[in-house]
Amino acid sequence: MIEQAPNGPEMNVPPPPPAAPPPTTGAVDSRNVRAAQGDGAIVVMQGVGKRFGEFDAVQGINLTVPVGGLVALIGPSGCGKTTTVRLLLGVYEPTTGSCQVFGQPSHHIRRPTRERIGYLPQQFVLYPTLTVSENLNFAAATYGLGPFRRRRQRNVLLELVGLAAHRNKLAGDISGGMQRRLMLAATLIHEPDLIFLDEPTAGIDPILREQLWQEFRNIQANGRTQVVTTQYIAEAEYCDTVVLMDRGKIVASGPPDALRQQASGGDLIDVTIADLDRPMIARLRALRGVRSLRFLSDDQLRLTVENAGELIPQIIAAVQEGGSTVQAIEEQRLSFNDVFVTLLKASGRDVSGAEEYGE
Repeated sequence: MIEQAPNGPEMNVPPPPPAAPPPTTGAVDSRNVRAAQGDGAIVVMQGVGKRFGEFDAVQGINLTVPVGGLVALIGPSGCGKTTTVRLLLGVYEPTTGSCQVFGQPSHHIRRPTRERIGYLPQQFVLYPTLTVSENLNFAAATYGLGPFRRRRQRNVLLELVGLAAHRNKLAGDISGGMQRRLMLAATLIHEPDLIFLDEPTAGIDPILREQLWQEFRNIQANGRTQVVTTQYIAEAEYCDTVVLMDRGKIVASGPPDALRQQASGGDLIDVTIADLDRPMIARLRALRGVRSLRFLSDDQLRLTVENAGELIPQIIAAVQEGGSTVQAIEEQRLSFNDVFVTLLKASGRDVSGAEEYGE
């Protein structure tokens, strides 16, 4: 276990060097995981806290990640995302609570289990004096991959991360973004069952970022589990579960649409009505399922409702029965950045500089 006192809210320690494991199968066996866990959870954190001196890096973390899950940890810089990942990796031992990975305490994971884990750290930790291809060969050999599988995996991953044309360049001579992509390829080379990705798309252009998220979805479709931290708030929409952290605590968690509803209070419908008057407003407010109503302009309203699909036909009918016409009606979705800022504000965070939190 590696541990050191923090220099600030987020600790900046290098990851431990990889062990030299024997060959792995690469394919997840969910039945074995479920047999070990009982409930199909691959990660279980219960009341986890981590203190460095007088500083509580994380407090009261409760998190369950099912087999095959794709979970995003998001939050402002220093909120505890990386500390949480390092607790799960066993780099830190919890000060309080229980942190289980594959049914074992994360800081005492047995070697065969650790071989099933992949980790992409924020720092570049490969060898600058080896070529791109040599680095991947080294990573593959470290995990016991034979020559045939090593070659196949290397070629597939070089294409995935867009480095096939740069395979013979020294890792120290490629750009920072390319180094990030090389690190990702090295993380995936042994096809781990559980993958921790700490800012996997930082410094990568939007087109490749989209391609990588599609690959993360493909990885999930093959039954493997991923925990991702990201500075790009919009990326949370790609995940099954979003965990919003702030000041070392979980502020909100759930599927993206559930968090969107939590932030907005329901589904949002914008409706433009000809000759909008008070009786029409009263008629709409009285519809069952309408939670609130406010003006956007003289002839446009925003309704917060329980279910937009059910209410839109009822709104149109109510307007027509009131002798008027719906000129436009549309369901609105808050951007996830708006969701993020709203939920942080509700937790007591000053969001006056919210633009620094990401896209």
